[in-house]
Amino acid sequence: MLIVHEVMGRAGNVNVFISEGAGVESIVAEMTARGQEVPRDAFGHVKLDAVNPGKWFGEQFARMLGAEKVLVQKSDYFARSASANPADLALIDRCVEHSVGCALRRESGVVGEDEGRGNELRAIEFNRIKGGKPFATNAAWCDEILQAIAQPKSAPVAAAPH
Repeated sequence: MLIVHEVMGRAGNVNVFISEGAGVESIVAEMTARGQEVPRDAFGHVKLDAVNPGKWFGEQFARMLGAEKVLVQKSDYFARSASANPADLALIDRCVEHSVGCALRRESGVVGEDEGRGNELRAIEFNRIKGGKPFATNAAWCDEILQAIAQPKSAPVAAAPH
């Protein structure tokens, strides 16, 4: 948190990006301890929009940093600030084409590059898709992205205490 305090002091504000579903275990534990019902979908998964991890983390960081104001935005707002590059468009095209084929064969799942099967483009079984997977900060692609946006690699920040 020391680095975040330094940036806040120097710049007057900080941007914190949090992966979807980050900290859900802590939020659920906090809700349970307060006797609150944890909203779940028909499959028993925690409803992320209802527990609102962004708001929760915003409150935690604001308290730790002594921030007077907090603005929480969903990542899709940020993601839409740039158009898709040629590699994105090619992947989208491949996914759409594969999805149509899956639909015609009545295959269900989520179409994407399956990391568990050598990045094969396929309909990934629903039971294999779940939250709780840590962000791959040591993966080569992560280093490439950080380098491309001139962002220094730093140690990941631990979840805010509750």
